[in-house]
This record gives sequence, C-alpha cells and structure tokens, in this order.
Amino acid sequence: MANITEAEIRKIVENIVRSTSTESADKWTSTVYQGRKLIGIYADMNEAIDAAERGYKAVRAMTVEQREKIITEIRRLTVAEAAVMAEMGVAETGMGKVEHKRLKHILVAEKTPGTEDIVSEAKTGDNGLTLTEMAPFGVVGAITPSTNPSETVICNSIGMIAAGNGVVFNPHPNAICVSNYAVDLVNRASAAAGGPEVLVCSMVKPTLETANIMQTHPKIRLLVCTGGPGVVKAVLSSGKKAIGAGAGNPPVIVDDTADIAKAGKDIIDGCTFDNNLPCIAEKEVFAFRNIADKLIAEMKKNGAYQINRAQADQLAKIVLVEKTNKAGKTVKTVSRDCVGRDADVLLAKIGVKVGKDIRCIICETDFMHDFVQHELMMPILPIVRVNNIEEAIDFAIKAEHGNRHTAHMHSKNIDHLSAFAKAVETTIFVKNAPSYAGIGFGGEGHTTFTIAGPTGEGITSARSFTRKRRCVMADSFKII
Repeated sequence: MANITEAEIRKIVENIVRSTSTESADKWTSTVYQGRKLIGIYADMNEAIDAAERGYKAVRAMTVEQREKIITEIRRLTVAEAAVMAEMGVAETGMGKVEHKRLKHILVAEKTPGTEDIVSEAKTGDNGLTLTEMAPFGVVGAITPSTNPSETVICNSIGMIAAGNGVVFNPHPNAICVSNYAVDLVNRASAAAGGPEVLVCSMVKPTLETANIMQTHPKIRLLVCTGGPGVVKAVLSSGKKAIGAGAGNPPVIVDDTADIAKAGKDIIDGCTFDNNLPCIAEKEVFAFRNIADKLIAEMKKNGAYQINRAQADQLAKIVLVEKTNKAGKTVKTVSRDCVGRDADVLLAKIGVKVGKDIRCIICETDFMHDFVQHELMMPILPIVRVNNIEEAIDFAIKAEHGNRHTAHMHSKNIDHLSAFAKAVETTIFVKNAPSYAGIGFGGEGHTTFTIAGPTGEGITSARSFTRKRRCVMADSFKII
C-alpha cells in the first residue's frame, strides 16, 4: 500500500461512491473493503465488548515490549495507508481536504506516544518502599467524531493499547466506513506483530442504542468521548469514569507588536487546515484597530477572499440553520451540508464565483455576529477590530464561551501574551504560530485528537487511559 498510485486511490474512491449508492451500502461500508472482510466489526455491541475483553486479556498477558511491537506495526500501516484513509474520509463525509487528512494520519503515526508514556514511580523512606504503577482500566468504550474519524480511532488505539487496554468503538454514523477501516488496520497490525487477531472492535451500524449499551455495560470500565456537547454530556452522565473531549471556539488576538505578515499567513494556514475541521483551529480574530487593515491585506495574499457585511449576513443564514431543541427553544446550529466544505463551494452559495486558490472567507463583523458566536468548522473567519488588549481579551474570553479548549495570540509583547494566557484558561494556548502547532504539527510535544478540556486530562496520551495502583513494602527495600 505504501506505493499506491494516484490512479489507484481514485479508483478506490469511485468504488466507495458507487457502493454507498447501492442497497448493500451499509454492509459494504461497515464490514467489507475491496472484497476483504474487515476484522473486528460486530453487529451486536455486547458481542463486540466480549471480543474487546478477550483482546484486553491477551494484551495483559504480554510484555511491554510485545505491546510496543503492535504499536510499531500500527504506525507503519498508518503511514503506508494514510492516502487511502484520507480519500475514504473525504468521500464518505464530504468534509475536509484529502492532502490535509493524509498529513493528519502521518502526524498520528509519528507523534502519538506509545508505551514510553507509561512510567512507574517509586518512593523510599524510613518506612520502606512504595511503588506506584499505571495500570489499564480493562475495556475502554470510545465514541469518535466524523470530523477526524480514522485519525481519532488510530490515535486512541495507540494510546489505549500502550496502556494495556482493549477497546470498543462506537463511531459517528456518518463516518462508519473509514472508522471501521481504521479499526481493521489496528487489528491487522496486532495480528502481524503477534498480538490477538481482534484487539479493538467496532459496530456494523453504530447508533444511539449501541452507544447506550456501551455506556451502561458492566465490562466497560472507562468511557472516552470525542465529539459534540450532546454526546460528551451523555458520557459524563453515565456514572462511569469518563474522559470528555468537547467543543471549542478558539479565538485569535493580534496586537500591534506582532509580525503582521507572519500572523496573516499563520492564521489562514491554521484556519484552513482540513477546512477548519480540527477543534483547535482559529475561529474568530480580534485585531488591534491600528493594524487590522494590514492584517487583512496579508490574509488576502495568502488565499483569503473578503466579503462585505451584507454578504456575511447572507452566508450566515445558509451555514447556520434554526432548530427546536428538547426544551422547545429555537437555537441556531451549523448546517451539516456546509461543515468542512471548500471556501469556493461556500461562496458559490451566495453567488460569488472564485477559483480553488481561494481557501478562506474573511469578513469584518461586530462582536455579536453569528460567525463570532458559533463554532462553524468551516473556512470562514470573522475579524473584529478592538481598541486595546483589555478589550481584545474580554471579547476573546466571551467568544470562547468558557470551553477552555484552545486560544491563539500573535504578539511580541510578553505582558499581553501572559495576560491573555492567564485569563482565557484554555487547554491549549498557541503563540505566534498556526493552530496546528498546538498538537505537535510544526510545534514541540505529542499529538492527539482527543483534547479533554471538560474532564481535565488535556492533551490525552497513553497515561490518560490508566489508573494508578500502589504496592507497599513496609520496613523493607530501602537500601540507603
């Protein structure tokens, strides 16, 4: 698969599109790929959990070295098949950019921590030795999104397997094909490295019912949810230990000490990466009034197209739709037909024709505009002029809505940077770089696609999926 040609990839995508239009689409997308049956896919959640438990017991009996061999093979296959999963993801969900998804898979393969993240602690004193080790939970139940489906499956699998767990996934219904392909990839890697044939599992047809079974099953000891506020809330209400990676609406502040040319490029690069699907991506800009014109000019040099306020209002009515929630209240929510779409596709909806070189839509708005207040996950970037750092921080915190997810700032003023970082309290704070630097892409540190702000684990890794166990030997083994 490593030397797959572009023509072969296109053929794969054509097969996906043809297959999803047939009566047997569900069966094909859930259990078969190119005539090969996918491994670890079950019609019944209870059976999937039992299989994941068997996988957990097999891994538990392995040495850490053997566990790491499985992870090494997962990394190898992920890099080799990154282009295939990227094409599948775009074809199935209609969201994002193929090349960016390919890069995300490679990032996951190269920068997701493995068993090296599991570190024991020892404390000695007059009363002997106490050893604290990171132990697996057992079987982990994981819910994954449609925005980063296979990336999240593989990232979670590496960390959870490194921690010694078995895993059962309940993927987003709009990304079953590519999510189950990733599950199959992990199982193929496990078998090739001498591990169990089925180590991680998924569903033929994930539903709310299968999610409920998973959340209440006695064999599930840990729940991990990467998704919208609704599913995260459900998981956190389950009564089990849960890790929740929720929504964000990351603001960007640009002050008058910033390198404006770099800021303009970095913001557009970050905002448009995979068409703004990553939850860390720049969603709204608060620019000092005296540099706003220059910043906008630099954004235009880097593929941004500016629309006026009337056009922004017109586009807002298309990309945001009104729905009635359970409480009977009318609320605005993003249109699934617009999430992750190319900028030229979105502009065409308001009669503006541009080329593929345009990758971002920018517009000046006031603070209360829908583009500022709602996380769109589209390459649309509102810009609000501010008078000073105090106003910028006030607006940015309010626009972030207390998610404490991600924030960005372009500045050379250490006092401004420090003041915003302290005030916004986000899990990730990126300074003078595109947003994706915050997950290790062009920045230091490991990567993850499960950023657990609500439950406090932050940038999750293998150790996030462990529980601490203490072993005490009183009055012995202190050798000093």
